[in-house]
Amino acid sequence: MSSISFYLNGRQVSPDVEPSTPLLYVLRNELELNGPKFGCGLQQCGACMVLLDGTATPSCMLPVAAAEGKGVVSLEGLAREDGSLHPVQQAFIDEQAVQCGYCLNGMVIHAVSLLDENPDASDSEIRKAMDKNICRCGTHSRILKAIQKARRS
Repeated sequence: MSSISFYLNGRQVSPDVEPSTPLLYVLRNELELNGPKFGCGLQQCGACMVLLDGTATPSCMLPVAAAEGKGVVSLEGLAREDGSLHPVQQAFIDEQAVQCGYCLNGMVIHAVSLLDENPDASDSEIRKAMDKNICRCGTHSRILKAIQKARRS
């Protein structure tokens, strides 16, 4: 075991884990976060997304050592210091863009990354970026509306 140090949602953490342990397992099992989910375990579904230095990154196969010295933001870390939700989170609520909620983490994290990189993303750019996240519930039209709303925020 070794101590890997990184910033999680703005605070430094140093879990005592094997460097090869997937970041997702550390976030959920050691640091007790519930936002990132285990979906496919193959970086294909998006349920495990986190922001790694601002970029949406799947965490299910990423060794925690890759986060050394970096900033990791999970769904729990998106809320503002005043307690208000991130505009993407609020838009997902306003547009009722979630049913079962399993894909929510990946959808929100990916949308935040996209809009941070491209605040004026077109509808086709949003669709293309969000295509990397799997949602079986069929709320894609509401997810698109939520991201469009957040884009205007």
